[in-house]
Amino acid sequence: MSGFSFDLTGRTALVTGASSGLGARFGRLLAGSGANVALGARRADRLQSLAEEIGERACPVQMDVAREADIIAGYDLAEAAFGTTIDTVVANAGIDGAGMIDQMPEDEIEHTLNVNLKGAILTAREGARRMMAAGITKGRIVMIASITAFEPSPGLVAYSASKAGVVQAARSMAREWARRGISINTISPGYIRTAINDEWFETEPGKKQIARFPRKRLMGEEGLDAVLLMLCSDAAEFITGTDFVLDDGQTL
Repeated sequence: MSGFSFDLTGRTALVTGASSGLGARFGRLLAGSGANVALGARRADRLQSLAEEIGERACPVQMDVAREADIIAGYDLAEAAFGTTIDTVVANAGIDGAGMIDQMPEDEIEHTLNVNLKGAILTAREGARRMMAAGITKGRIVMIASITAFEPSPGLVAYSASKAGVVQAARSMAREWARRGISINTISPGYIRTAINDEWFETEPGKKQIARFPRKRLMGEEGLDAVLLMLCSDAAEFITGTDFVLDDGQTL
């Protein structure tokens, strides 16, 4: 009986939203586990710094996931850099779209949905198209959702709607591609302190929100590491169309 391995040696990955926060961590994590990693985001200077930090396994790819042309160009650049087809995708790019919905301008709602939902779908679709064209039978796609996809989230209506869409889109794409050897799954993290929400959790309402969690704390970024590695590895062969809620019990 063989053991499981989350070794990613031989894999070529694209991580979107990689210029900071969870995306940067995912890039470091995948490269540290043996994969070649294309780091995708809009902020080229940050991507370059991260790629230099990681070393030869990483390359920066400037792209805006709200634009399909950028996504296609990003894949082209990544595959040219590594000389092989992307077989592992982490669709992580997102914005918070915070604000009471009755006061949010239409263009902000549209922008949140474009980046978080449309961008995630287009990123996954382009990766799957290339995997299928190349005959890859162990493709891996992970889309980052949120626990707000399942819980009423005042002040995050556009964001939570976009993340609920990500979960359902992934399940539907998993069904479409079930016989093509592509495993596509979602991770729905709980609240993690990042640059996006750091100021909020220093306010009194933010502190009260933390106090309501069963463990009265925010998650650490490392809480996603093991599941992400599993879903990107050969160990995910029989896992597709599944959402993993990793929230330190915040939704209990």
